[in-house]
Amino acid sequence: MRRFLKMTKFPRPEDGLRAMVEIAPHQAEALAASWIECVRPLGTWVYALRRRIATLAVAVLACLLFGHVMFGANGMVVYKQKRTEYESLRNRVMDVQRENDRYTQQVQALKSDRQAIEKEAREQLGYAKPGEYVYVPPAPARPAQPANYSAKR
Repeated sequence: MRRFLKMTKFPRPEDGLRAMVEIAPHQAEALAASWIECVRPLGTWVYALRRRIATLAVAVLACLLFGHVMFGANGMVVYKQKRTEYESLRNRVMDVQRENDRYTQQVQALKSDRQAIEKEAREQLGYAKPGEYVYVPPAPARPAQPANYSAKR
C-alpha cells in the first residue's frame, strides 16, 4: 500500500512539466509491476485449474444447449404440441372429407335416383301418395320446471 501511495505522488507545480515527464515512465513501470505481482497468483491458480474450468464451461454449455433444445422457441415441447395439433387437424380434415363425400353421394342420388327423391319428399316435406296416411307424432310435452326456492346469486 505504501508503494501505491508513493506512485500516486505527483510532482509539484513549480517543478514543471519536464520533471513530471521524467518521472512518469518510472511510475508507470512501478504500477505495472505491482499489478503483475497482485495478478500473478490468480494467473497461476487459473492455469493450474484450466482443465477443470474447461470441463465446467463445457458442462454449462451443454446444459444451456439442452435447455434450448427442450424448451426453446422450436424445442421438443413445442414440437410435441405442434405434432398433436397436426394430428387433430388431420383427423378433422378427414372427417370433413368423409362428410363431404357423403353429401356428394346424397346430391347425386337426389339428382338421379327416384327412390331417394321419394324418400326425401316423404321425410322432409311430409308428402304421401294418394290413399296413404301420414302419421305425425305429437310434440313431446315439456316437463314442468321443478320449484327452486334457493336464492339466486
